[in-house]
Amino acid sequence: MRDGPFDSMIKALAGLPGMGPRSARRIALHLLTNKEGKMMPLIKALEQTAESVKKCETCGNLDAYDPCRLCQDGQRQQNVICVVAGVADLWAIERTSTFKGQYHVLEGVLSALDGVGPDDLRIRELLTRVKDGGFDEIILALSATVDGQSTAHYIADKLDGLSTARITRLAHGVPVGGELDYLDEGTITTALKSRA
Repeated sequence: MRDGPFDSMIKALAGLPGMGPRSARRIALHLLTNKEGKMMPLIKALEQTAESVKKCETCGNLDAYDPCRLCQDGQRQQNVICVVAGVADLWAIERTSTFKGQYHVLEGVLSALDGVGPDDLRIRELLTRVKDGGFDEIILALSATVDGQSTAHYIADKLDGLSTARITRLAHGVPVGGELDYLDEGTITTALKSRA
């Protein structure tokens, strides 16, 4: 039996991150039973977004402008750059309203298991920006996973001698509101080693 449009819609929705077949079925049913109020505005928003949003050639952010609004903002610090794995990480940092410098999105991390090497990431573009940019600090804001830390070490090695900028990393350790008794040994060890 061939899949109909409803089944195709469920498969497409189930392919989204964090979406399983049950949730996809509920959302598909909700959209189909509310075509004018929910489905049609969603279709319009998806089409407009697909047409207008592009990757910023400078930092790798997604925006309707290239360079993006963050790169065009003259109020941001020009001498500090924060290196992140993906756009979601950039947006997470921006939500804090704490960092006011430049960004560079790598579009992933090095991963031997997944076959992701240095040429698959935007590392070359980062090195060019650092060489041309006059940065005083380069923040490697990569995850505390093995792949994230391997990527940070690789980039730090590549930056060595290329720039006089200070290379820093995000602090790791005890989360705000975290109780020591519930934390794993690795988190506690890292927090002790990186204490201020």
